[in-house]
Amino acid sequence: MLHDIRPAPALAARAAHTGGSPVREILALTARPEVISFAGGLPAGELFDARGIAAAFRHVLDETPQQALQYSTTEGDTALRAAVAARVSARGLATGADDLLVTTGSQQGLSLLATALLEPGDTVLVEDPCYLAALQVFGFAGARVVPVPTDDAGLDPAALDEIAARERPKLIYLVPTFQNPTGRTLPAERRAAVAGVAARHGLWIIEDDPYGELRFEGEPEPYLASFPGAEDRTALLGSFSKIVAPGLRLGWLRAPAALRRACVIAKQAADLHTSTVDQAAAARYLGGPGLDAHLERVRGAYRARRDALVDGLGAALPDGSRWNRPDGGMFVWAAMPAGYDAAALLPEVVRHDVAYVPGAPFYAGPADAGSMRLSFVTHPPEEIEEGLRRLAKTLRGARP
Repeated sequence: MLHDIRPAPALAARAAHTGGSPVREILALTARPEVISFAGGLPAGELFDARGIAAAFRHVLDETPQQALQYSTTEGDTALRAAVAARVSARGLATGADDLLVTTGSQQGLSLLATALLEPGDTVLVEDPCYLAALQVFGFAGARVVPVPTDDAGLDPAALDEIAARERPKLIYLVPTFQNPTGRTLPAERRAAVAGVAARHGLWIIEDDPYGELRFEGEPEPYLASFPGAEDRTALLGSFSKIVAPGLRLGWLRAPAALRRACVIAKQAADLHTSTVDQAAAARYLGGPGLDAHLERVRGAYRARRDALVDGLGAALPDGSRWNRPDGGMFVWAAMPAGYDAAALLPEVVRHDVAYVPGAPFYAGPADAGSMRLSFVTHPPEEIEEGLRRLAKTLRGARP
């Protein structure tokens, strides 16, 4: 019988001090089918091309089962990388298959970059507000996160220049197109300025682009990686989660050779390689007309859903509220007037079977308590309109 039992050692500081995602917690609270949720960035499930994806899986399992079910290289399926490279090149950034690493979702790509680039205590600059899961990644890496102010056009390059000179960061992370959480898109002149700041101050750039192909209005902006000064210092992340289906857990990373090789080694330590059969099926799907036809359907549906949300917010939010009208992506950013607290109001909102995500957790600096992120893609217009009526029952009657 053991008489002298000592407790197990404590968790690593990064595990003990990095919190869970408030978005995931809200999704758990709103999983009931009667809830109309503007909270999660969940693509519309009824729009998934299940038939086309199933056909792609059947093909690879019928034609090349031994390869599709076997171990594979860490870098990823050659045909899939070639297909991605062609799409990236068509958007103005010359890319070859060997420039890419396939990842288990772009979230893994961000984790691999943090592993390859960051030592504990290194400084990372982020847009304020910022993608929540990026804050988690940098927290686990032990980085010091410094926010850069934004306005309605996105990150402020002048503020970035001043902060970079003062803080001596190692990298800047941003989502320049249809940003999460704000839906904002950084204009070309600001992208050029960001590239210049990174070159002058010797920063790495992580350009996260999960939403770029979900544009349904306006002209596309060039990849940040294509601007002078950014070419040899930018890691570009992409994902199939928003344009095909998140259940595939497929993403990709484009980076300069030395950084890409470091990420390959980090991935070997993490999971050896991404699912072989999923990659093979995705390569087959991208090789036909299915994805482009699917994206046309999705863009049209999302445009109508965005319009339903934006056009109805005036009747749902308190007088004096503000919101934007993004040209694509998945999110609208709204802010109630001073004195309103979106987090404090959320429990009452949920009791009316509707939900949003309070904006405060997205901030690395002081938060706007009245801000909120609203996703317009998960529900059709008629459900969005009903969700806004439910929202109005709480928010229109609330007092600051």
